[in-house]
Amino acid sequence: GDNGSGMHVHQSVWKDGKNLFAGDGYAGLSEFALYYIGGIIKHARALNAITNPGTNSYKRLVPGYEAPVKLAYSSRNRSASIRIPHVPNPKGRRIETRFPDPLANPYLCFSALLMAGLDGVQNKIHPGEAASKDLYHLPPEEDALIPTVCSSLDQALEHLDKDREFLTRGGVFSDTMIDAYIELKMQEVTRFRMATHPVEFDMYYSL
Repeated sequence: GDNGSGMHVHQSVWKDGKNLFAGDGYAGLSEFALYYIGGIIKHARALNAITNPGTNSYKRLVPGYEAPVKLAYSSRNRSASIRIPHVPNPKGRRIETRFPDPLANPYLCFSALLMAGLDGVQNKIHPGEAASKDLYHLPPEEDALIPTVCSSLDQALEHLDKDREFLTRGGVFSDTMIDAYIELKMQEVTRFRMATHPVEFDMYYSL
């Protein structure tokens, strides 16, 4: 197959003209930024339902292709799902979340990522150590220790249903909206499950 198209999201949070992501920690990040990353990693599998909202989205999120499936962060390391771009000016300090794709509604996607990040800040969710190795080629025993994004839309919707409180804080999302979203997307999942795929003819026609 071919590598799919991503919609990498660059984020930073500012207050009173100051970039709150700039600091003296890993890759020039602040503790605030690390907690923000921790929130995104914690809620990533629920976020997938919004950042990767189509059945086709998960044909991109497979091991061995350029799309990062490992929920880790790193500076300059494109195999991590969250990358910290190298910039000399602290004003440009930011994170790049690399698993979203262009099927996502940008308003929902950006809002959901922000809510996950702020939940990490509020609850001081540290993301752990940064990934220093190429995550595409880890030994099996190391690979098994790093969580991954969802592998299907229905799996992502299940995670969203169970992990939604961070989205409803402050009324940004509502349970009614999330319930309706899950119902709509499950209709797409069911339709896809019931459809015959051309690959099936290739695999089974001659049996």
